[in-house]
Amino acid sequence: MDKFLPAIPVIAVLAIVLLLMLWGWRRRTRRDSSAGGGYAAPATASSPLVESDTFYVATTRGGEHLERLAIPGLKFRGKARLTVALEGVTIAINGENPLFIQADALTGVGVTNTAIDRVVEKDGLLRLSWTTSAGAPADSFFRVVDPADRTPLIGAVETILPAQSTAGQTTESEV
Repeated sequence: MDKFLPAIPVIAVLAIVLLLMLWGWRRRTRRDSSAGGGYAAPATASSPLVESDTFYVATTRGGEHLERLAIPGLKFRGKARLTVALEGVTIAINGENPLFIQADALTGVGVTNTAIDRVVEKDGLLRLSWTTSAGAPADSFFRVVDPADRTPLIGAVETILPAQSTAGQTTESEV
């Protein structure tokens, strides 16, 4: 009994912190619902140009690499499979519904070393810049499992970039 009473305030503080975290996440999700999300996947798709296993890191507002977007299919970090086809890019994160980005919504591809709370070696993250279905600019960041897959991924995305986009174009600000 002498150890139970001091534990009550600690448990209460932990419960309050957890409730505040849940409230904050729900608020962010509601805030970002107007940003849109992915696009409808095509009924028939061509064979993939390239597929690669990655770790999905985050999606941020275009040019604001510290401002996370919590949009459907890209809310949580995890193992992912990137598939690039002529129609666009499919991001399939374990435990989430796959998200499709049509080719004409892509605005750039490149490499970086920072995204939200991740800092890695030079050019350790793949950055895919795109426009959401509601017209919001976004950058999605991935850590490619096999570094040898990074160059084919970038090359495949560059081949499907719209004419007004340029390879290596970036929407992120330099720090």
